[in-house]
Amino acid sequence: MSRIRISEITRAQDAAIHGIITTVGMEFGAVGEGYGPSDAEVSAMSEHYLDANRSLYLVAEVDGKVVGGGGIAGFEGRPQTSELRKLFLLPSARGLGLGAAISRQCMEYAEKRGYTECYLETIGSMESAIALYRKLGFSILDKPLPGSAHDGCEIWMLKRWG
Repeated sequence: MSRIRISEITRAQDAAIHGIITTVGMEFGAVGEGYGPSDAEVSAMSEHYLDANRSLYLVAEVDGKVVGGGGIAGFEGRPQTSELRKLFLLPSARGLGLGAAISRQCMEYAEKRGYTECYLETIGSMESAIALYRKLGFSILDKPLPGSAHDGCEIWMLKRWG
């Protein structure tokens, strides 16, 4: 039986997460400007996702190996809105419930920090992720929220709890 661990990112995990975000981004065609994997923060996630910033990035490990992660942070210009960001898992880690567990922990964190809703952006080819987000209570929007930084994404979703 595999040992699964989800914890807050450390500096020692930055390179592994950078590699996973880049690799999975390429797998789904989310490459270049307009997609999350091209954001400058990807090379040092532990420096950008800090509680002082009302943000968190979680890393999933299976048997001690980093297999993915996901984070939450404020959405620019909307103090009540959190954004689920950079949820990427290696193919070997899919189907283990890690995406759901990370998403739930991120949203619990956001609610405790005073956010009343969660926004996310993704691409149509990430069908299993879209199905997961629907299962978690997200609804598809007709257009991105004003201030969106990822114009390559064509799926925008929102969940309210407050």
